[in-house]
Amino acid sequence: MSIEIKAPQFPESVPDGTIATWHKKAGDAVSRDELIVDIETDKVVLEVVAPADGVLAEIVKDEGETILSNELIARLEEGAAPAASNSAPKAEETPAAAAPAAASDEKLVNPSARKMASENNVNVGSVEGSGKGGRVTKGDVIDHLKGGSAPAAAAPAPAATANLADMPAGERTEKRVPMSRMRARIAERLLEASQSTAMLTTFNEVDMGPVMELRKKYKDQFEKSHNGTRLGFMGFFVKAAAEALRRFPAVNASIDGNDVVYHGYQDIGVAVSTEKGLVVPVLRNAENMGLADVENTIRDFGLRARDGKLGMNDMMGGTFTITNGGVFGSLMSTPILNPPQTAILGMHKIQERPMAVNGKVEIRPMMYLALSYDHRLIDGKDAVQFLVAIKDMIEDPARILLEI
Repeated sequence: MSIEIKAPQFPESVPDGTIATWHKKAGDAVSRDELIVDIETDKVVLEVVAPADGVLAEIVKDEGETILSNELIARLEEGAAPAASNSAPKAEETPAAAAPAAASDEKLVNPSARKMASENNVNVGSVEGSGKGGRVTKGDVIDHLKGGSAPAAAAPAPAATANLADMPAGERTEKRVPMSRMRARIAERLLEASQSTAMLTTFNEVDMGPVMELRKKYKDQFEKSHNGTRLGFMGFFVKAAAEALRRFPAVNASIDGNDVVYHGYQDIGVAVSTEKGLVVPVLRNAENMGLADVENTIRDFGLRARDGKLGMNDMMGGTFTITNGGVFGSLMSTPILNPPQTAILGMHKIQERPMAVNGKVEIRPMMYLALSYDHRLIDGKDAVQFLVAIKDMIEDPARILLEI
């Protein structure tokens, strides 16, 4: 029986997608739930799996072609066997030649993991998978490389620059590669934000000492009480931001034409860096989440972003965004708005600096905070007071609990 394989249903904000990689060719045997094709959108890479056991009879849309929601991309013959080869391999060649391929095909492998393994000459069949159902993730390939079982020990370079790294020193080499849909969409949105908003940034600094002391005192107990969830800094900032957003509704609002939309909830996006670009999964109703819920959800977002498993629903909406350039060593920066949101909070590196405390100079762990906002909706006074409210709650974490 012939089964039509169609593209997934895209959300309204995603008009189309592009066939990124076919993992099977026409005539190949496939198993139910086996990954057969990746579809790249401007938000995420979607994985399409086989609906049943059979043979991939026809590929309708080739790599690089643009597709719409629910558009036919391939046909599968359920229960069919692959076409037999005209010439059978010699008996003595069969075990040695077929074993590596079989080991590779039996494993479930994420696209990013397959790509990295190919770039580093690693047989994915020899990589132990830690994902669901034994799926091999990018992290598994990295661990495999670190273990010394593959010739390349350094971190893999992106595909666009891998060949350039192999060129002899002194060569004047250039390579032109197409921009991915995600990178193109990021560029489009950043340009849109700079051209269509009246963006300003206000700065402040926060003493991280109280939060660091609290974390040091309770991190072990916190981890035991919440099933291994680690107590980080982001949870405090998310909770402080949720309370500050409640006090300053304009910072949590958005502009829709000539209307201002005030949101009665705080859906806070947390920027996560991936090899394909920056993505912003959203913590829904952050005002109702505890610290453990926030930390656990952010960790889950990070792991799924690394493995390319974030879904579109994870990144839809959002009323406010927090980005942390400090994890990369940034001391100060100006974050760019994430339209239609009207504000974004930038965290930075914690650095010890001499500060005047009660008339004395003390060395304190300080962090610069930056709030970029749309001046069309948010006045400077509200922006400054919003940032000061976050500063006060971080410097006295009991305020978060007491909502004062």
